[in-house]
Amino acid sequence: MAKESRIGIMGGTFDPLHMAHLIAAEEAMNAFDLDRVIFMPAGDPPHKSEGPVSAAEHRYAMTLIGTAENPHFEVSRLEIERPGPSYSVDTIRALRGILGPNVEVYFVAGGDEMLEIESWHESGALPELAKFIAVPRPGFDLADLEHLPPKFRASIEVLRMLEVSISATDIRQRVAAGESIRYLVPEGVEAYIRKNGLYGR
Repeated sequence: MAKESRIGIMGGTFDPLHMAHLIAAEEAMNAFDLDRVIFMPAGDPPHKSEGPVSAAEHRYAMTLIGTAENPHFEVSRLEIERPGPSYSVDTIRALRGILGPNVEVYFVAGGDEMLEIESWHESGALPELAKFIAVPRPGFDLADLEHLPPKFRASIEVLRMLEVSISATDIRQRVAAGESIRYLVPEGVEAYIRKNGLYGR
């Protein structure tokens, strides 16, 4: 019988990928003994309604560049190439079909998103499909996860790590204002943003 492996999925818009994403993925991999983490740029993120989202190919390229140095990180085009809204439940089902039965799936997401898991598309199916890792985010108390129904609480683990106060929104605003984003994103991602004139600069 094949050895069971543990795979992390880190979904997100990645507009752009930044250091907090990479730190959270590395911490999750070490804390939960994951064999690898698959970064999953959203094709059509259903939750992003506050403004325009960069083209999927730009976001995919930045994620690829930013994760290239870590041999345990991969980037998938699954959501980018699938038509329609990028729902996590569809992604997890598709990956389980690809990876096979001997894989334990861990979905890594911000604690703010985990607190809203009941509102996710087909949320009732999620606890049977994967385990969830809640990443601490400034301004959100993960003790509130205790208020979720038992089936969700049982499927969520909290990642014990320092909160990293970096946001993609702030990075985009900094670029637009001509301010530095050094050390907020990998060097290659910063170079890509500058070369392609993303975020108004």
